[in-house]
Amino acid sequence: MSTRPASRTVPVIPAPGEKRHHQVLVIGGGNAGVSLAGRLRRYRVKDIAVIEPRTRHLYQPLFSHVAGGTADAFDAVRLQSAVMPKGVTWIQDKATDVSTDSRTVLLESGSAVTYDHLVVCPGIQNDWTAIPGLKEAMEGPHGASNYEYELAPKAWKLFRDLTHGTVVFTQPPGPASCDGAAQKPMYLACDHWRRQGVLEDIRVVLAVSTPTIFGMDIIDEELGRKIDEYGIEVRYSTELASVDPEGRTVDLKNTVTGASETIAYDVLHAVPPQSAPEWLKTTDLPAAGNRGGFVEVDPVILRHTRFPTIWSLGDAASTLNSKSGAALRMQTKVLAKNLKAVLKGKKPTAEYNHYSACPFVVSRNTVVFSEFDDKYSPMPTVPGWNDLARERRLTYLIERVVLPKVYWNLILKGRA
Repeated sequence: MSTRPASRTVPVIPAPGEKRHHQVLVIGGGNAGVSLAGRLRRYRVKDIAVIEPRTRHLYQPLFSHVAGGTADAFDAVRLQSAVMPKGVTWIQDKATDVSTDSRTVLLESGSAVTYDHLVVCPGIQNDWTAIPGLKEAMEGPHGASNYEYELAPKAWKLFRDLTHGTVVFTQPPGPASCDGAAQKPMYLACDHWRRQGVLEDIRVVLAVSTPTIFGMDIIDEELGRKIDEYGIEVRYSTELASVDPEGRTVDLKNTVTGASETIAYDVLHAVPPQSAPEWLKTTDLPAAGNRGGFVEVDPVILRHTRFPTIWSLGDAASTLNSKSGAALRMQTKVLAKNLKAVLKGKKPTAEYNHYSACPFVVSRNTVVFSEFDDKYSPMPTVPGWNDLARERRLTYLIERVVLPKVYWNLILKGRA
């Protein structure tokens, strides 16, 4: 086995007032930006730059396993310098504005980058302050979340140490990154408590903003069976209204009846509302009236509807699909093909079919796997696999063991 260290990309750190130009400029060095850059390099696009201020790259799907005690935190992180595709320029800075007139991205350092084509994929932000008391609860000793890298290990410690009491889980309303992932630590924790013989002494309450647990009959049936098995109390069409971190209570509001309920908790696992990054909301890239600030795109070809040199994908794009890594993987292929065509003077013809997927980890060794379109109709991609949506050990192995390796070794290189 070779003992040579993995190659590292040396970042470009712009000086104030510096100006640069790139043929393809990508805002965001997460899954969307890196995997797209890798695929474009495979298509022999030579001048690509990615704007990303962070020095570490996170694989968010593993956060649920970290929170549930089936993965270590270090499994979900790599150095940003190690995941950048070879031949791609990494600009280690933060985008603060986009001038569509001059085709310029302004950076936090005071520098600027012009472009021929711009891809906007900075991801999504967690709006912790949108719910009164929620941020303070997360900073306190009894709150945690699988939607922040630092809070996921805290969640597992709280679950592991609990032997009796009440745990409240909440799922975010509105557009969110794989919102069903809010349920995964709950199932992992319940399975742990059952194995420890304390599940009957723990009250588990889940609040979801939707009228059913997910929205597909077969998935609702499978998840409903696990909910009954674990004795989980579900509040449907219900949102987290406020938190009293001092008194350790949450106020839940039913969005249909308007009724409120106050529940005392020993542990609160919450996922906040989400939206586009603040700087993006102030540009002219979102559509008028888009409350989340997401980039306006043709949801099929992923090109901006008003600015033909601007593209977007992933959580920051106003596509029709449920936001997820699986959706992003499909979008990356479509956008790369379309951008390649345009760079060659051709029309974009690749089409995104609004596919998304969510693997629900429902125990410490099984998964319920959902694949669906923007209307939550089944959209299976694996021919010949019957009842793939049912609880299976095989899909757990794929989700927990295989997919992380595919992500680090293939997806980020634009090869999957």
